[in-house]
Amino acid sequence: MLLVRYVKANVNLTWLELSDFRCYETLAFAPDTGVNVLIGDNGAGKTSVLEAIGYLGLLRSFRGTPDDALVRDGAAVAIVRGGFARRSGETTVEVELPASGRRRILLNAKRPTRNRDVLNEVRIVGFQPDDLDLVKRGPGLRRDYLDDLAAQLWPQAAADQTEFAKALRQRNALLRQDGRSADAMTLDVWDERLSESGARVMVARRRVIADLDPHLGETYRLVGGSGNLSWLYAARWTTDSAAPEGALVTDLMRALGERRQRDVEMRVTSAGPHRDDPGLVLNGRDARTRASQGEQRTAALALRIGAHRLVTKSTSSPPVLLLDDVFSELDVYRVRGVLELLDGGQVLVTSARDDGDVPIAGRRWRVEQGAIT
Repeated sequence: MLLVRYVKANVNLTWLELSDFRCYETLAFAPDTGVNVLIGDNGAGKTSVLEAIGYLGLLRSFRGTPDDALVRDGAAVAIVRGGFARRSGETTVEVELPASGRRRILLNAKRPTRNRDVLNEVRIVGFQPDDLDLVKRGPGLRRDYLDDLAAQLWPQAAADQTEFAKALRQRNALLRQDGRSADAMTLDVWDERLSESGARVMVARRRVIADLDPHLGETYRLVGGSGNLSWLYAARWTTDSAAPEGALVTDLMRALGERRQRDVEMRVTSAGPHRDDPGLVLNGRDARTRASQGEQRTAALALRIGAHRLVTKSTSSPPVLLLDDVFSELDVYRVRGVLELLDGGQVLVTSARDDGDVPIAGRRWRVEQGAIT
């Protein structure tokens, strides 16, 4: 078994309570501050525990599951609540997820003014087997990855993303409803708001890439890959993605103006950060189409571990790290590479294997029949 040195994290999950979430009618769980290994058969509910923890920090399922699907069959509402130890004291987060209707979020027993207030308090990074899609699928998941990481690093980034999403939603609603009859002055207003917020979203993504790239390349090699992994960002609405924010606003305004006729005919906004293509390049080749399955899997893991290292460095506090079924996806050499990178923070990892086959030191938990012991 590989022993890894862990220091006490500045932010830890101290307790978790579930009610009618996924397969759990009720659950109370108090993990260790270091490494926690959740072991159980397939379908026992290991991943659901990580999903619940992730929801408290990300305010969404890290598996991309719709909120209503998280409610246990036959129940009206699912409840996820947890406490996080911080230097300033304990932070509690509670989320009620109804089978239909709007969710309710409480931060320290009060409704937060903004959802990003929760993101400021709780930082979580998760890896799951489906993260392979980050590398081999379309650009949407990679855009979400960059935006999620930006929101964890800089509170304003989450606000900018919300503002951009609202402007895009309103512009698209106008186009869908009125098409060629859409009022030009109203479109001008949404073009301006979309351009200003979109430029800020672009700047945040660019900053994430610049800060992440050194960690990404090093992490890829330490995890067991051979070569260099980096980003290549394509934005068709600007000729210079490295331009200052003001120039990006001008570029997006111009692109929206040039494509307005097309947009009113197609009834959708065709230019902006929501259409950008952040790509991954491995040794000068497109990792999505030219890398092997093993290289893609290593790249996906490098993205998550690299994010963990970047958040740790930027905030001086390791985020809670969730590793779902990582041992079945990687060979022993790559697993050891991962473990050597985890030099601090709380970790929760799942495995279907017996204790002796999991090459990591930490507290063992058995997951079965809706309980953790």
